[in-house]
Amino acid sequence: MALGFLYKGLILGFSIAAPVGPIGILCIRKTLQFGRFSGFVSGIGAAFADALYAIVAAFGLTFISHFLLSAQHWLKLLGGVFLIYLGWKTFFSKPAGESSSVSHVSLFNDFVTTFFLTVANPMTILAFLAVFAGLGVSSIQGDYAQATLLVLGVFLGSAFWWLILSEGVTLFRKRIGEKVMSWINKIAGLIIGTFGLIACVSF
Repeated sequence: MALGFLYKGLILGFSIAAPVGPIGILCIRKTLQFGRFSGFVSGIGAAFADALYAIVAAFGLTFISHFLLSAQHWLKLLGGVFLIYLGWKTFFSKPAGESSSVSHVSLFNDFVTTFFLTVANPMTILAFLAVFAGLGVSSIQGDYAQATLLVLGVFLGSAFWWLILSEGVTLFRKRIGEKVMSWINKIAGLIIGTFGLIACVSF
């Protein structure tokens, strides 16, 4: 029965990662611009952040969740400002190949960017707490084996979604020319920047 928590974590991680928001747009754009590994590693950054919040919820680390929720407005502001910066940078970026100055910074940079943006949304912890209660797994606090399986499932489920997304987008990558990629950058930049403005205005 312990594996049941792993399966529940897989479903939860996949379900939380799947809705396309600023992180999804960013991963799609990274995949189109720099390839499947850039997009997938960007998604793994979000998956690690999801797993971190799952740890807080599954292990009953209430002091951390209280701190995150009390600082949520400032975290939202920081995340919003960063999204505006990313949106501006994406909007004016040139497609790879159009200029020799366009280069991929690093996979580590991809990872850190999405990790920070996901952590900067502490409302995710409320989603985990609510879903854990709905799945009937809120009572596992203190059972470290089951909690660990649940967290592992969340990470693997989230990572599986990012693998599907990056591989799916890769299928269309070679069919996209530089002009189309330029428009994709502009549209992605506007969407990402809009998410940032909404976060700042809500602050």
